[in-house]
Amino acid sequence: MLSKALAVSALLVVGAAQGFPARPPITVSAAVSLTDALTAIAQEYGKTGGGTIRFNFGASNVLARQIVSGAPVDLFISADELQMDLAEKAGMMKDGTRVDVVANQLAVVVPSDRPRTFTSMRDLLAPALRRIAIGDPAGVPAGVYAKQYLERLGLWTTLQPRMVPSSSVRSALNAVEAGAADAAIVYRTDARTSSRASVSWVVPASEGPRIVYPAAIVKSTSSPDEAARFLDFVRGAAAARVFERFGFTPIR
Repeated sequence: MLSKALAVSALLVVGAAQGFPARPPITVSAAVSLTDALTAIAQEYGKTGGGTIRFNFGASNVLARQIVSGAPVDLFISADELQMDLAEKAGMMKDGTRVDVVANQLAVVVPSDRPRTFTSMRDLLAPALRRIAIGDPAGVPAGVYAKQYLERLGLWTTLQPRMVPSSSVRSALNAVEAGAADAAIVYRTDARTSSRASVSWVVPASEGPRIVYPAAIVKSTSSPDEAARFLDFVRGAAAARVFERFGFTPIR
């Protein structure tokens, strides 16, 4: 049974396919922006004889705190390097297992019933954009990346009063979908999944922050071989095709 430490995140169980030898299930704590891609990857994994994956999706800073607090997790996939660094410095990750899995980009979205096209992030200065949803820059990776990028452009101080911090990048997207925000800064991959939010601008990879998703096995795992097996699959060709389908850039 999962501990209460995981209760604040979204739990999803993807079972193994029938006809293969039973393998012990593992718990994977992963950034919420990976929800759709990893769910599809786990389904492919099950078809090859892989075991059941219990996903704990949430904001990476929350997941890192859970792991440091001793939550029963086998594998951690973070949306940024800082949260993985924190877990490593706390001595919670297994040495030599950390790898970068995929890369992403920032994007600006607006409600689909009020579409607009940006030419740069400076278009966020438009007076009509009074509420801009963002992952909490105090800890949510997407918000941290967005704040750093806006600071580099000299826009953060002007835009900060309009910023609406959210508990996760998906929450920021939901604010636009619900009409509670006039725009949101999210990941390009999140923007692709929405039918109620339109993409106004995607920050070029060569210009924006370096957004990578590192993964590592948790030192306290009771199933290190199974965790390593799933991590190998996540880094393989079949998973790369799924990641690309959802807009991520696999790191080979």
